Order: sequence, then structure tokens, then C-alpha cells
Amino acid sequence: ALRKLGIQRIILATGDRREVAEAVAAGLGIDAVRSELTPDQKVLVVLTERKNGPVMMVGDGVNDAPALAAADIGVAMGARGTAASAEAADVVVVDEVSMVGLVLMAQLFQALAPGTRLILLGDKDQLPSVDAGAVLANLVPDGAAANSFSPALAGQLAAAWGAVDWPSSESTSRLQDHVVVLRTNHRSQPEIREAAAGRLKKWIWVHH
Repeated sequence: ALRKLGIQRIILATGDRREVAEAVAAGLGIDAVRSELTPDQKVLVVLTERKNGPVMMVGDGVNDAPALAAADIGVAMGARGTAASAEAADVVVVDEVSMVGLVLMAQLFQALAPGTRLILLGDKDQLPSVDAGAVLANLVPDGAAANSFSPALAGQLAAAWGAVDWPSSESTSRLQDHVVVLRTNHRSQPEIREAAAGRLKKWIWVHH
């Protein structure tokens, strides 16, 4: 999918051991694997690849923050322990947001740099722990209103995508214009189950 978007070169740059990195990368069509890297070495990878064109760096922890800052586009993923990477990133992606509580979400917002885009992914109907606070459930409306846009945005979407029925309502809040509810679950598909995470689990089982 990334190749279809025009991305020409994909590199896995990690601080993990070589055998673990190669097990994760196997079969994914990655052009190169750089393992056992320090934060400074990750920056060097980014700077080296910039000779070939713009570089997007995706990271999830404090060790990735320098490389995120050095890249043309920095994408931080995750929530826990990522304050440094969030500060350096242009885009922050947080998965399983239903399990992120009020305190951690507040810390994440405080860590974001001005202008950083925040993407929250999760199941709004998944129950969080008792003390977490249902942040995602409170952000996403229930029922038909979940996919109702403001008239202005519905008009822009219709102009961009053609003859599609874009539901709109005058009572739609500004926040709802930034909410997309997905109706299809692809996790149960065989090709997803046999992805890199599954192969890594098999490798760990065999070698440890």
C-alpha cells in the first residue's frame, strides 16, 4: 500500500537485536534493515536517506525523538512514554485510545508541539479500566450523528469525491467534523493474522 502512494524506499531502523529486526522485516518488502542503533545512529540513517529525497520517520519512544526531529515528516505512535517523541513529531498517532485515561491524555496534549496533528484510533465501545475515564467514548457521538458532518464540510467532501451521500446537520459540532467511524473490521482476515506480529511470535517461540 505504501508503494502505491509513491513511497520508493522503506527502511527499518531499530535499536533491537539484528535477529529480532530481521524476523519482523521478513516478507514485508522492506528495502533495508538497520538494527542495534543508538539514537544518534538513527539520526544518521535519516540524514543519509535525505540524499535520495524527503524522509518520513515513524517512531514510538524517546530514543526516536532526535530522528523524528531530523526527518522531513516525523510521526510518533503510541501513548505511554512518548512525550519526547510527541514534542518532536509533526503527526502523533495513538492506537487503542479507549484504554487511555484522562491523566495520560492530558499529558499527551501538553507534550504536543503547536501545529502537531493528533490522530486517535480505537474502539469507542470498548470499556476502559475503572479509573481510566472513557475519553474516546466521550469524544465520539453515538448513533447516526457519529457520521454527520457540518454542511460546509459535507459540501467540500462532495466536491472532492463526487456523487456520494455525505450526511450533514446544522447541529453538528466542530469536533464531529474530525471524527470518522469505521464500520468494517479487518482483524479477522487470515492475511492480517499472518502479518509480522504473528511471525515474530513464532520466531520467539522457536528460539526461546
